[in-house]
Amino acid sequence: MFTGLVEDCGTISQLVRTSSEARLTINTALPTAELQLGDSVAVNGACLTVIAKDEKSFTVDMSPETFDRTTFSDLQSGSRVNLERALRVGDRLGGHIVTGHIDTVGSFVSVKQEQNAVVITFEIDDAYVRYFVVKGSVAIDGISLTVNTVEKNRFSVSIIPHTLQATTLDSCKSGRRVNIETDILGKYVERFITSGKSDGESSKLSGEFLAKHGFM
Repeated sequence: MFTGLVEDCGTISQLVRTSSEARLTINTALPTAELQLGDSVAVNGACLTVIAKDEKSFTVDMSPETFDRTTFSDLQSGSRVNLERALRVGDRLGGHIVTGHIDTVGSFVSVKQEQNAVVITFEIDDAYVRYFVVKGSVAIDGISLTVNTVEKNRFSVSIIPHTLQATTLDSCKSGRRVNIETDILGKYVERFITSGKSDGESSKLSGEFLAKHGFM
């Protein structure tokens, strides 16, 4: 479990690929002495497991499922990645609940300056638009952000200077792909509404039910 608050921008020092998996070694300013083998680290938003480490780096493996559903196929030695260690019980939840399970890949469309912030627009597959709500949360390459606008298959987020400087968003360019994790709460609500009971009876939880009881 993560919060979407990036702790460090690491650099891939080694990327080994085979037909069925990939292994990344990442240089980082994180205190690797505190990492244990088997710990989870979000790398560009994907929850990966530490399998080795030294004083300045750690290594993670990726399964074919992770490799296929993310932007890791775009990366190479020297690429920068957003890093966040797993949330500890008692930590402040400064961002939102992020699982590290990537839903889809989006692509950068445009950037526009708005006073002290920049508004970045991304394009996503039509099938995932329903999970985006204005003022709702989204994790982009592991960064917890607030949805600014939603229009057709595009959404935008407003980035303050600190976030831009502390993450890989400062290098966004046309066509660049990003890992997207939508808000987990929306996915569960959708599942409860659309799924029936085991005996075939329809669920009583519906949009009408939620509106009647003040949830919508």
